[in-house]
Amino acid sequence: MFALNKCIVRACNNLAVSTIDENGIISDSKNYCLDHIPNPGKAQQNIFNYIQNHDTITGLNVTGMTISGIDLSNKRFIGCNFMHCTFKNIHSENFKSIMSMFDFAVFADCNFLKCSMKFSSFAGCKCSHTLFTDSDIIQSNFNGIQSLQSSFDDSDLYNSTFVKAKLINTSFRNCNLKKTSFFDITKENVSFKMSNTREAIFDEKGSELFQDLNGGSDGSPENVEDAL
Repeated sequence: MFALNKCIVRACNNLAVSTIDENGIISDSKNYCLDHIPNPGKAQQNIFNYIQNHDTITGLNVTGMTISGIDLSNKRFIGCNFMHCTFKNIHSENFKSIMSMFDFAVFADCNFLKCSMKFSSFAGCKCSHTLFTDSDIIQSNFNGIQSLQSSFDDSDLYNSTFVKAKLINTSFRNCNLKKTSFFDITKENVSFKMSNTREAIFDEKGSELFQDLNGGSDGSPENVEDAL
């Protein structure tokens, strides 16, 4: 996992970004956070070069960085910290994340196709025009995300959680939703067509779907498939 070094500015509680030493290796030495580092452009470029030159990246901390226009295809991130990062125009295939943190990150106009994300956290993320399609997203945390015009189609979301998520024009078509939790979500124009919704968790009763999909007083259909 990434080192939990604090910024060396005494009054700052932010985590320090990873240091790439003269041998091109991630170092646990103390460093500044992105707000206080003397040459943030050089620090970011060193980290981007490291990512481009390695297929497997372990313990990288880049909290708060903007990552734009680079190809992360076939990259494997293990125990990395991308909290509060901004991802723009990332178009990648076979991206892999294991036990990494993307909490409160922003994803804009990104494609992560055929990716694999396991035991990772995306809590509080904002996603717009982003595709996580045809992917294995297993036991990962999407609690509190805000998703706009994005897609998880054709993905395996086994045992992942979307508690209190705000989903607008977002699609979960043809997904494996076994033990996936959508409790207390806000939704608008969300599709679950061809997904095994009866094995998902939508309310405190367990596997039952939203009340408005179960023939409630608002006149919604009783047949779930008719409503999806």
